[in-house]
Amino acid sequence: MAFEQIKAEIAVLLQEMVNQPEDEHELHERLREKLAELRAQGLPVPADLVELEKRLDEDFYKAGA
Repeated sequence: MAFEQIKAEIAVLLQEMVNQPEDEHELHERLREKLAELRAQGLPVPADLVELEKRLDEDFYKAGA
């Protein structure tokens, strides 16, 4: 999958997180999958998305899920 397509899908996921916060866990998992795709293809992962991933992980584990 092309880098630009993955970036576009990530942008959609981020917008869904804003619009549908009740689905946060599912959206978090989908975001992690997209970032894993970038990493698997050896493509750069933007630093702001790496930071977001870390914050979401921290929030998830603090919630005890």
